[in-house]
Amino acid sequence: MNATVHSDQLLPEIDWRHLDALEEESIEILREAVAAFERPALLFSGGKDSCVVLHLARKAFQCRGPDGRWHGTLPLPLLHIDTGHNFPEVIAFRDALVARHGDRLLVAHVEDSMRRGTVRLSDPLASRNAAQSVTLLETIEAHRLDVLVGGARRDEEKARAKERIFSHRDAFGQWQPKAQRPELWTLFNTRLQPGEHMRAFPISNWTELDVWAYIARERIELPSLYWAHPRQVVRRGGLLVPVTPLTPPQPGETVETLQVRFRTVGDMSCTCPVPSSAATPEAVVLETLRSTVSERGATRVDDRANDAAMERRKREGYF
Repeated sequence: MNATVHSDQLLPEIDWRHLDALEEESIEILREAVAAFERPALLFSGGKDSCVVLHLARKAFQCRGPDGRWHGTLPLPLLHIDTGHNFPEVIAFRDALVARHGDRLLVAHVEDSMRRGTVRLSDPLASRNAAQSVTLLETIEAHRLDVLVGGARRDEEKARAKERIFSHRDAFGQWQPKAQRPELWTLFNTRLQPGEHMRAFPISNWTELDVWAYIARERIELPSLYWAHPRQVVRRGGLLVPVTPLTPPQPGETVETLQVRFRTVGDMSCTCPVPSSAATPEAVVLETLRSTVSERGATRVDDRANDAAMERRKREGYF
Protein backbone atom coordinates (compact mmCIF):
# COMPACT_ATOMS: atom_id res chain seq x y z
CA MET A 1 0.00 0.00 0.00
CA ASN A 2 1.25 3.47 -0.84
CA ALA A 3 2.46 5.25 2.33
CA THR A 4 0.76 8.52 1.37
CA VAL A 5 -2.63 6.87 0.91
CA HIS A 6 -2.20 5.06 4.21
CA SER A 7 -1.51 8.31 6.06
CA ASP A 8 -4.38 10.09 4.28
CA GLN A 9 -6.78 7.47 5.55
CA LEU A 10 -5.55 7.59 9.13
CA LEU A 11 -5.08 11.38 9.34
CA PRO A 12 -7.94 13.17 7.55
CA GLU A 13 -7.16 16.29 9.64
CA ILE A 14 -3.90 16.94 7.76
CA ASP A 15 -3.72 19.16 4.67
CA TRP A 16 -1.30 17.13 2.56
CA ARG A 17 -1.08 19.86 -0.13
CA HIS A 18 0.39 22.11 2.55
CA LEU A 19 3.14 19.52 3.10
CA ASP A 20 3.84 19.44 -0.64
CA ALA A 21 4.39 23.22 -0.62
CA LEU A 22 6.69 23.02 2.41
CA GLU A 23 8.68 20.21 0.82
CA GLU A 24 9.12 22.14 -2.41
CA GLU A 25 10.33 25.24 -0.54
CA SER A 26 12.78 23.21 1.57
CA ILE A 27 14.29 21.43 -1.43
CA GLU A 28 14.78 24.80 -3.14
CA ILE A 29 16.59 26.13 -0.05
CA LEU A 30 18.83 23.06 0.13
CA ARG A 31 19.80 23.39 -3.53
CA GLU A 32 20.47 27.11 -3.06
CA ALA A 33 22.74 26.39 -0.08
CA VAL A 34 24.79 23.83 -1.96
CA ALA A 35 24.99 25.96 -5.13
CA ALA A 36 25.94 29.21 -3.36
CA PHE A 37 28.69 27.88 -1.09
CA GLU A 38 31.87 25.86 -1.54
CA ARG A 39 32.06 23.75 1.63
CA PRO A 40 28.58 22.93 2.97
CA ALA A 41 27.75 20.46 5.73
CA LEU A 42 24.48 19.16 7.12
CA LEU A 43 24.15 19.29 10.92
CA PHE A 44 22.88 15.88 11.98
CA SER A 45 21.99 14.96 15.55
CA GLY A 46 19.83 11.92 14.84
CA GLY A 47 16.78 13.88 16.01
CA LYS A 48 13.52 14.02 14.07
CA ASP A 49 14.16 17.45 12.54
CA SER A 50 17.62 16.56 11.25
CA CYS A 51 16.24 13.25 9.93
CA VAL A 52 13.60 15.21 8.00
CA VAL A 53 16.24 17.59 6.60
CA LEU A 54 18.40 14.62 5.58
CA HIS A 55 15.40 13.03 3.83
CA LEU A 56 14.74 16.32 2.01
CA ALA A 57 18.42 16.47 1.00
CA ARG A 58 18.14 12.98 -0.48
CA LYS A 59 15.13 14.14 -2.50
CA ALA A 60 17.05 17.24 -3.62
CA PHE A 61 20.27 15.51 -4.68
CA GLN A 62 19.69 11.76 -5.01
CA CYS A 63 17.39 9.46 -6.96
CA ARG A 64 15.23 6.77 -5.41
CA GLY A 65 15.10 3.51 -7.32
CA PRO A 66 12.17 1.08 -7.61
CA ASP A 67 13.74 -0.90 -4.78
CA GLY A 68 13.36 2.09 -2.44
CA ARG A 69 17.12 2.64 -2.18
CA TRP A 70 18.70 6.05 -2.70
CA HIS A 71 21.24 6.27 -5.52
CA GLY A 72 23.94 8.86 -5.95
CA THR A 73 26.02 10.75 -3.37
CA LEU A 74 25.00 13.66 -1.20
CA PRO A 75 27.08 16.74 -2.10
CA LEU A 76 27.65 17.57 1.57
CA PRO A 77 28.79 15.56 4.59
CA LEU A 78 26.79 15.04 7.76
CA LEU A 79 28.24 16.77 10.82
CA HIS A 80 27.48 15.60 14.34
CA ILE A 81 28.69 17.44 17.43
CA ASP A 82 28.98 14.61 19.97
CA THR A 83 28.72 15.87 23.54
CA GLY A 84 29.51 12.50 25.09
CA HIS A 85 26.10 12.66 26.79
CA ASN A 86 24.05 11.37 23.86
CA PHE A 87 21.50 8.61 24.31
CA PRO A 88 23.11 5.31 23.17
CA GLU A 89 20.08 4.59 20.98
CA VAL A 90 20.73 7.78 18.99
CA ILE A 91 24.42 7.02 18.37
CA ALA A 92 23.55 3.47 17.26
CA PHE A 93 20.87 4.85 14.92
CA ARG A 94 23.30 7.41 13.46
CA ASP A 95 26.00 4.85 12.74
CA ALA A 96 23.58 2.32 11.22
CA LEU A 97 22.01 5.00 8.99
CA VAL A 98 25.36 6.24 7.67
CA ALA A 99 26.60 2.71 7.05
CA ARG A 100 23.43 1.74 5.18
CA HIS A 101 23.44 4.76 2.85
CA GLY A 102 27.18 5.33 2.53
CA ASP A 103 26.96 8.95 3.70
CA ARG A 104 30.04 10.93 4.70
CA LEU A 105 30.03 11.65 8.43
CA LEU A 106 32.12 14.14 10.38
CA VAL A 107 32.00 13.72 14.16
CA ALA A 108 33.42 16.37 16.48
CA HIS A 109 33.62 15.63 20.20
CA VAL A 110 33.08 18.09 23.04
CA GLU A 111 35.44 15.93 25.11
CA ASP A 112 38.25 16.71 22.63
CA SER A 113 37.61 20.42 23.27
CA MET A 114 37.75 19.69 26.99
CA ARG A 115 41.14 18.00 26.56
CA ARG A 116 42.39 21.00 24.58
CA GLY A 117 41.23 23.28 27.37
CA THR A 118 38.87 25.30 25.15
CA VAL A 119 35.90 23.92 27.11
CA ARG A 120 35.99 23.84 30.90
CA LEU A 121 33.15 22.32 32.90
CA SER A 122 33.11 22.30 36.68
CA ASP A 123 30.58 19.45 36.85
CA PRO A 124 31.19 16.45 34.52
CA LEU A 125 27.50 15.48 34.83
CA ALA A 126 26.16 18.93 33.91
CA SER A 127 24.53 19.62 30.55
CA ARG A 128 27.03 20.13 27.76
CA ASN A 129 24.45 21.72 25.49
CA ALA A 130 26.02 25.18 25.55
CA ALA A 131 29.55 23.73 25.31
CA GLN A 132 28.70 22.41 21.84
CA SER A 133 29.11 25.93 20.49
CA VAL A 134 32.88 25.90 21.09
CA THR A 135 33.34 22.50 19.46
CA LEU A 136 31.15 23.51 16.54
CA LEU A 137 33.13 26.70 15.86
CA GLU A 138 36.41 24.77 16.11
CA THR A 139 35.09 22.25 13.57
CA ILE A 140 33.95 25.00 11.19
CA GLU A 141 37.44 26.49 11.29
CA ALA A 142 39.22 23.14 10.95
CA HIS A 143 37.20 22.10 7.87
CA ARG A 144 36.76 25.67 6.52
CA LEU A 145 32.98 25.15 6.30
CA ASP A 146 31.07 28.10 4.88
CA VAL A 147 27.47 26.98 5.36
CA LEU A 148 25.86 24.62 7.87
CA VAL A 149 22.41 23.27 7.02
CA GLY A 150 20.36 22.70 10.17
CA GLY A 151 16.90 21.59 11.24
CA ALA A 152 15.86 24.56 13.41
CA ARG A 153 12.23 25.63 13.17
CA ARG A 154 10.81 29.04 14.05
CA ASP A 155 8.05 27.58 16.25
CA GLU A 156 10.49 25.84 18.61
CA GLU A 157 11.52 28.73 20.82
CA LYS A 158 11.19 32.54 21.03
CA ALA A 159 14.75 33.33 19.90
CA ARG A 160 14.42 31.05 16.88
CA ALA A 161 11.39 33.02 15.71
CA LYS A 162 13.83 35.83 14.82
CA GLU A 163 15.95 33.52 12.68
CA ARG A 164 16.29 34.03 8.94
CA ILE A 165 16.31 31.04 6.57
CA PHE A 166 19.89 31.99 5.70
CA SER A 167 21.32 33.13 9.02
CA HIS A 168 24.53 35.13 8.80
CA ARG A 169 27.30 34.49 11.36
CA ASP A 170 30.18 36.91 11.82
CA ALA A 171 33.92 36.17 11.88
CA PHE A 172 33.57 35.05 15.52
CA GLY A 173 30.80 32.61 14.62
CA GLN A 174 28.22 34.72 16.43
CA TRP A 175 24.64 35.53 15.50
CA GLN A 176 23.90 39.26 15.53
CA PRO A 177 20.15 40.00 15.21
CA LYS A 178 20.69 43.47 13.72
CA ALA A 179 23.08 42.12 11.08
CA GLN A 180 20.62 39.63 9.59
CA ARG A 181 19.62 40.21 5.99
CA PRO A 182 16.11 40.75 4.59
CA GLU A 183 14.62 37.83 2.66
CA LEU A 184 11.84 39.51 0.73
CA TRP A 185 10.24 37.39 -2.01
CA THR A 186 12.47 34.48 -0.91
CA LEU A 187 15.56 36.19 -2.31
CA PHE A 188 18.66 35.29 -0.29
CA ASN A 189 21.85 37.30 0.17
CA THR A 190 24.53 34.61 0.56
CA ARG A 191 27.62 36.83 0.29
CA LEU A 192 30.28 36.37 2.96
CA GLN A 193 33.36 38.23 4.08
CA PRO A 194 36.51 36.23 4.95
CA GLY A 195 36.04 34.26 8.16
CA GLU A 196 32.23 34.50 8.14
CA HIS A 197 29.84 31.66 7.53
CA MET A 198 26.14 31.01 7.10
CA ARG A 199 23.58 28.74 8.71
CA ALA A 200 20.73 27.59 6.45
CA PHE A 201 17.44 26.31 7.88
CA PRO A 202 15.30 24.61 5.19
CA ILE A 203 12.43 23.75 7.54
CA SER A 204 12.17 27.18 9.17
CA ASN A 205 8.52 27.48 8.16
CA TRP A 206 7.54 24.02 9.41
CA THR A 207 5.83 23.29 12.72
CA GLU A 208 6.20 20.24 14.96
CA LEU A 209 2.91 18.98 13.52
CA ASP A 210 4.19 19.45 9.96
CA VAL A 211 7.32 17.48 10.79
CA TRP A 212 5.40 14.56 12.25
CA ALA A 213 2.86 14.53 9.41
CA TYR A 214 5.76 14.44 6.92
CA ILE A 215 7.45 11.63 8.85
CA ALA A 216 4.18 9.70 8.69
CA ARG A 217 3.73 10.31 4.97
CA GLU A 218 7.32 9.61 3.95
CA ARG A 219 7.91 6.76 6.42
CA ILE A 220 11.12 8.38 7.68
CA GLU A 221 13.09 6.19 10.07
CA LEU A 222 13.81 7.61 13.53
CA PRO A 223 15.59 6.48 16.70
CA SER A 224 13.49 4.21 18.90
CA LEU A 225 13.29 6.91 21.62
CA TYR A 226 10.58 8.67 19.63
CA TRP A 227 8.11 5.80 20.07
CA ALA A 228 6.32 4.83 23.28
CA HIS A 229 8.37 2.47 25.45
CA PRO A 230 8.73 1.61 29.14
CA ARG A 231 11.42 3.66 30.89
CA GLN A 232 12.49 4.34 34.44
CA VAL A 233 11.88 7.98 35.40
CA VAL A 234 11.63 10.24 38.43
CA ARG A 235 9.37 13.26 38.82
CA ARG A 236 11.44 16.41 39.19
CA GLY A 237 10.44 20.04 38.71
CA GLY A 238 7.28 19.13 36.83
CA LEU A 239 9.19 16.92 34.37
CA LEU A 240 9.76 13.19 33.99
CA VAL A 241 13.54 12.87 34.27
CA PRO A 242 14.93 9.62 32.78
CA VAL A 243 17.07 7.56 35.12
CA THR A 244 20.53 7.39 33.51
CA PRO A 245 24.14 7.38 34.74
CA LEU A 246 24.10 11.17 34.22
CA THR A 247 20.72 11.74 35.91
CA PRO A 248 20.51 9.33 38.86
CA PRO A 249 17.66 9.55 41.37
CA GLN A 250 18.14 12.15 44.07
CA PRO A 251 17.49 11.43 47.74
CA GLY A 252 13.77 11.14 48.40
CA GLU A 253 12.81 10.55 44.76
CA THR A 254 10.82 7.48 43.74
CA VAL A 255 11.79 5.61 40.58
CA GLU A 256 8.80 4.70 38.43
CA THR A 257 8.55 2.71 35.21
CA LEU A 258 6.20 4.52 32.85
CA GLN A 259 5.19 4.29 29.20
CA VAL A 260 6.86 7.33 27.62
CA ARG A 261 8.31 8.75 24.43
CA PHE A 262 10.63 11.65 23.63
CA ARG A 263 9.29 14.63 21.66
CA THR A 264 12.82 15.92 21.09
CA VAL A 265 16.19 14.21 21.47
CA GLY A 266 19.08 16.01 23.13
CA ASP A 267 21.57 15.06 25.82
CA MET A 268 20.59 12.62 28.56
CA SER A 269 21.42 15.36 31.06
CA CYS A 270 18.75 17.79 29.82
CA THR A 271 16.09 15.93 27.80
CA CYS A 272 12.95 14.46 29.33
CA PRO A 273 10.22 12.19 27.94
CA VAL A 274 6.47 12.65 28.10
CA PRO A 275 3.80 10.07 28.98
CA SER A 276 2.60 8.47 25.76
CA SER A 277 1.19 5.35 24.18
CA ALA A 278 1.99 6.50 20.61
CA ALA A 279 3.96 3.80 18.81
CA THR A 280 3.41 4.96 15.20
CA PRO A 281 3.88 8.27 13.36
CA GLU A 282 0.12 8.61 12.92
CA ALA A 283 -0.44 8.19 16.66
CA VAL A 284 2.21 10.84 17.38
CA VAL A 285 0.48 13.22 14.95
CA LEU A 286 -2.79 12.79 16.84
CA GLU A 287 -1.04 13.41 20.17
CA THR A 288 0.62 16.52 18.72
CA LEU A 289 -2.74 17.84 17.56
CA ARG A 290 -4.02 17.58 21.14
CA SER A 291 -0.90 18.99 22.83
CA THR A 292 -1.04 22.48 24.38
CA VAL A 293 2.62 22.66 25.46
CA SER A 294 5.59 23.26 23.12
CA GLU A 295 8.01 20.39 22.70
CA ARG A 296 10.90 22.27 24.32
CA GLY A 297 8.79 23.64 27.13
CA ALA A 298 7.64 20.13 27.95
CA THR A 299 10.91 18.26 27.59
CA ARG A 300 14.07 20.40 27.80
CA VAL A 301 15.46 21.26 31.23
CA ASP A 302 18.01 23.80 29.94
CA ASP A 303 15.42 25.74 27.93
CA ARG A 304 13.45 26.42 31.11
CA ALA A 305 16.28 28.41 32.69
CA ASN A 306 14.96 31.75 31.39
CA ASP A 307 13.48 33.26 28.26
CA ALA A 308 16.85 34.58 27.06
CA ALA A 309 18.77 31.29 27.42
CA MET A 310 18.52 30.26 23.77
CA GLU A 311 19.24 33.73 22.39
CA ARG A 312 22.36 33.98 24.56
CA ARG A 313 23.61 30.63 23.25
CA LYS A 314 22.88 31.67 19.66
CA ARG A 315 24.98 34.80 20.12
CA GLU A 316 27.83 32.54 21.30
CA GLY A 317 27.68 30.37 18.17
CA TYR A 318 25.03 27.79 19.05
CA PHE A 319 23.12 25.94 16.31
